[in-house]
Amino acid sequence: MTKNNSSRRSSALSRRKLLQAGAATLGAAALPMPAIAQAKPFAGITLRGASFQHRFFNLLQNYIPEFEAQTGMKVDLQLSAFPVYNQQANLELSSGGSAFDFVNVTFILAARWVAAGLLANLDEFTSDPNLTAAEWNPKDFVEGAQVPYRDAKGATYGYSWEGGAMVMGLSRMDLMEKKGLKIPKTFAELQQVCAEINGIDNVNGIVTFQLHHWCLPPYIQGFGGNIFRNPPTDIMPALNTPQAVQAVEFYANLLKNYAPKGVLTYTEDQARQALLTGRSNIFIHSSAWITPILMSGESKVKDTARVVRMPAGPVNDFPAANSQGLGIPKNAKNKKAAWEFIKWAVSPEISMRLVKEHGHSSVCRKSVIESEEYRKLNTVNGQDLGALYLEVLGLPAKGQNYMAYRTVKEFPVVGDVLNKAFEQVATGQLGAQAAMNAAQEQAIANLRRAGTAL
Repeated sequence: MTKNNSSRRSSALSRRKLLQAGAATLGAAALPMPAIAQAKPFAGITLRGASFQHRFFNLLQNYIPEFEAQTGMKVDLQLSAFPVYNQQANLELSSGGSAFDFVNVTFILAARWVAAGLLANLDEFTSDPNLTAAEWNPKDFVEGAQVPYRDAKGATYGYSWEGGAMVMGLSRMDLMEKKGLKIPKTFAELQQVCAEINGIDNVNGIVTFQLHHWCLPPYIQGFGGNIFRNPPTDIMPALNTPQAVQAVEFYANLLKNYAPKGVLTYTEDQARQALLTGRSNIFIHSSAWITPILMSGESKVKDTARVVRMPAGPVNDFPAANSQGLGIPKNAKNKKAAWEFIKWAVSPEISMRLVKEHGHSSVCRKSVIESEEYRKLNTVNGQDLGALYLEVLGLPAKGQNYMAYRTVKEFPVVGDVLNKAFEQVATGQLGAQAAMNAAQEQAIANLRRAGTAL
């Protein structure tokens, strides 16, 4: 080969490389791709996660293919009924299993899992700039929603994807106005409104559902009692105090006198439908179940409905608040991939898309809740539902953490006892004092049997 031929080939090769590089540059400029999508850092990984069935995950599944395309991983998300998931996840984590890379950290089990060291410390991920960009901002989550997922030292073991702020829905303000009734702000006024409206136009005064250990404690606390003596430090049950007995009697009378027949076995959906159709005037529950009276296409009562704070008790004004979080099991095989998924699932971007594209308002990002877009979508008939949601959800982080009773690891045991005792009172099998005395003894016995020192 001559020197001239070699030079010409070298020159042609250089020009070809230059043209290819130029084309690639032009392509990248015309269609920019996130760095994560170009790198496919988790190609070949199948990420396994589990939670209970919830609208959030049903909606999120629409976006998971985008996440898989960006990262290269596949997401295997297993959803099951609430009690089934809790039982399976508790067994898997407690036995040190590694079947799941991420899990829902169920509110009522969070303290148990955190205290037992069953979850990975997520601060290790958020503090590493190579794993978490500064704009992801862990402090953007509503403080009250994050309380259950921290240990005594303040380390974080979960990030909230769902917030439950207890509010009151009133479906038939038209009937109330005809009788000169105002929105009840106290327990006494609540009882009066239920009594005045019940039976008019075939409307029940109030409706609820069968999770009594969620619905009942705000009344116990409202009268000055609690589920435990002084949680989280003193977890001696306090089910038969005069305040607890008074609350059980008050709430049971509301349901016996002013609720639909069979209400003790109502599901959340049944109660929601009773409110949406105006068959029941009042429903007090998490905002996600109440706000449809103003926002859902199914609602028959949009023009006559209001959503407001739950009435206050004579001693305390403690509307319940809870959240659900995503965490990583301590023995998960793919922790970095799991964090990538959690980081994406509760990111400001996905949270805002769920709000704007699906009207899913129970997100836990302050920047989203306080945004103009959220406010526009969640202000109905002059009612700023986002401001109400944010106010109630944040209350347990201000002053006394009155939701501590529900985040201690002993609550599921005592909560089951409370459910059964309340049903005995509401059905007339036992008086309130007798039922709660028996419940106190049973709760103590069950806790001691489980190895709890009291």
